[in-house]
Amino acid sequence: MVATRSKREQILDIAEAGVLTKGFGATSIDEIIAEAEITKSGFFYHFRDKNELARALLQRYLDSEEMILNQVFDRSRELHDDPLHGFLIGLKLLSEMMADLPNGHPGCLVATYTYSERMFDREVRDLNRQAVQAWRARFQAALEEIAARYPPRDAIDLKVVADMVTTSIEGGIVVSKALGEPQVLAEQIMALRSYIRLLFDPAA
Repeated sequence: MVATRSKREQILDIAEAGVLTKGFGATSIDEIIAEAEITKSGFFYHFRDKNELARALLQRYLDSEEMILNQVFDRSRELHDDPLHGFLIGLKLLSEMMADLPNGHPGCLVATYTYSERMFDREVRDLNRQAVQAWRARFQAALEEIAARYPPRDAIDLKVVADMVTTSIEGGIVVSKALGEPQVLAEQIMALRSYIRLLFDPAA
């Protein structure tokens, strides 16, 4: 059983690297099984079809992202129980984590899937949309907690700011890859941090 799970993860690793490099459509089952050194029947033992591979790949990515965000923002609240300062610390920790990636962020599967959504079945598209909605809900809840103690200095919908957190990170990934400048992502997160501080901190 352990060996089977290991081979499944190897298939997912190969597929993810291919999808982030050249897109889902250009990543074929044949090249995946060649690199994984398995037969086609071996591939279909783990995944019924390419859409099932897409779902598993996206779910694994989302689980990993959720774990990272939980670790970062749980740690930040341990360091400071004030909602604003805890969130600012969380953004700084996230920025430092991204800056420490040796080759920059490899890319976001959510964005990649969004650009190729016609290739996927409804279940995959729904999962992708739910992921973005979950990010919105996570950050909006944090911002509403902050606003309850620190009324924002500008009349702006906190849902919009929550989406801004996501777009700053996602946009940072895109721009850093387009320019070949990995530090851009970390810088964008810190720029977002400055905006959040100016929006809420009365001493800013």
